[in-house]
Amino acid sequence: MLVFPPALQRLIKELSKLPSVGEKTATRLAYHLIANDRDLARSLGAALQQAAQEVRLCERCFFLSEEPLCSLCRNTSRDPSVLCVVEKPVDLVAIERGGEFKGLYHILHGLWAPLRGQGPDSMKLKELMDRVRGGSVSEVILATSATVEGDATALYIGRMLADLGIKTTRPAQGIPKGGELEYADDVTLSRAFAARNTLQF
Repeated sequence: MLVFPPALQRLIKELSKLPSVGEKTATRLAYHLIANDRDLARSLGAALQQAAQEVRLCERCFFLSEEPLCSLCRNTSRDPSVLCVVEKPVDLVAIERGGEFKGLYHILHGLWAPLRGQGPDSMKLKELMDRVRGGSVSEVILATSATVEGDATALYIGRMLADLGIKTTRPAQGIPKGGELEYADDVTLSRAFAARNTLQF
């Protein structure tokens, strides 16, 4: 990398800090932006600067927004009695793509991971409990990831909500549509059987 000009070296270094982007990928991206598409480089720089200045966290659910409240929290047609708790903004986007959920969200921005030094104070847990205590929430869907940390976080929050008499649920987990049984792991199979549905005729 020493053969590149200092400005390009800095660009490569900054790009390599992005998730799933190593030095080789960062070098290819930087080269493309500078050598092949300077217009894209300029518009990308402007878009990054604008986003950094204008995008913030929603004051209620902690999704991304340019206003104090995001478009979902401002939408009066959503059901405020059902709250879906997710780890990060992209999880919310994935659920919204399905088009089935019509309630509101709460984004934790982290999981309970003691081995990485992340406890209850490292996520938006206090804000969640304040919302539940002060609102009309009757059900909380704990849609954290199906990992050890995601399950531990859901269990931890579920116990806190149970003390408040709030119904807590977890999305069913199992075999994906089009998946073959022979390729499913033991945990996926056991969860699929535990969350089985009755056929309606």
